[in-house]
Amino acid sequence: MAGPIDEHTSEDEDDVEPFSDQLEAWLSSEGTKTVGDMGEVFAEKSFAVTVLLLMFLPALPLPTGGVTHVFEAITVIVAAQMVLGRKTLWLPGWARRRELGAATIEKALPFIARRIRWFERFARPRAVWFFDRRVGLRFVGLTIAGLAIGAALSPPFSGLDTIPSLGAVVIALSIILEDVVVFVIGAAIGAAGIALSITLGAAAVRLFQGIF
Repeated sequence: MAGPIDEHTSEDEDDVEPFSDQLEAWLSSEGTKTVGDMGEVFAEKSFAVTVLLLMFLPALPLPTGGVTHVFEAITVIVAAQMVLGRKTLWLPGWARRRELGAATIEKALPFIARRIRWFERFARPRAVWFFDRRVGLRFVGLTIAGLAIGAALSPPFSGLDTIPSLGAVVIALSIILEDVVVFVIGAAIGAAGIALSITLGAAAVRLFQGIF
């Protein structure tokens, strides 16, 4: 009895479309692409997908004109709901109507797809219980919120916000791929980014005080 069941399960897993293909298909489809749309299209993984796309733009070394701070603020709202243990994503009207913008849809799309596919080749379900339990998700939410706030508080025009933002993106991927090893990698990247921001920020303050 075990043989046919295992074979059927394997076939089902092979039929699952990779997340990178699902994301690329949605971003390439017609119609508006708002933050609220993500919650409807990716209902099961809406928290992770929302964090992934919101923090990907701050993670890119591109001039954004301050729009990244809006995305980081929405990310904190999303992460707070994870900490509170919400099962469905809620966003205020202004956040739901916020469009991802051409920079995310057109410039970031190829970059996003390539990076996600790289992780999909090496990631596999590990410690899935961590992402299923409320305590684990609350810890993940706190980590994401901390990285989003750290990115927002990074010295302006320094580009240092990209590192904690990248950490948040990798953590979002760990939820989607259900791989705790990917989570640890993301947390390490984010922590290194915040430490670097604090170190260089403090050095800049000392330099400024020394001049004046």
